[in-house]
Amino acid sequence: MSEESKGPERVTFTRGFSVCIMGIDGTWRRDCTLNAISDNDAILTVEGSIQGLNLKEFFLLLSSTGLAYRRCELARVNGAEIDVQFLQGKNKKKGPGAAAPEAVMGR
Repeated sequence: MSEESKGPERVTFTRGFSVCIMGIDGTWRRDCTLNAISDNDAILTVEGSIQGLNLKEFFLLLSSTGLAYRRCELARVNGAEIDVQFLQGKNKKKGPGAAAPEAVMGR
C-alpha cells in the first residue's frame, strides 16, 4: 500500500494515554489506554472485559472531566485491544448508496 492511500496520519503513543470508554446511555464505563489515534480512528487497550457491552456506539472520553470526547463505533477486536472508528456529527458515515435525509422526507 502506498503512503498516499493510507489516509490520515496516525499518532502512536509509546507508553499510552489513559482514557475511558462509556456507553451512550452512561450505564457502563471502562478504563483504557490509548495506543494510537488519527482523525478517523483509534486503537485502545481495554482494562477489564468488554463482553456483554453494547459497542455499536459509545463515547471515547479523552479527559477526566468528560469535556473532550469522541462518539465511536467498534471496528475490530483483538484480545484486549480494540480498534474504534469515530462517528461524524449527527449523521453517521453513510455508504455510497444511502439517500440524504431530505430525499427520504420528500423535501
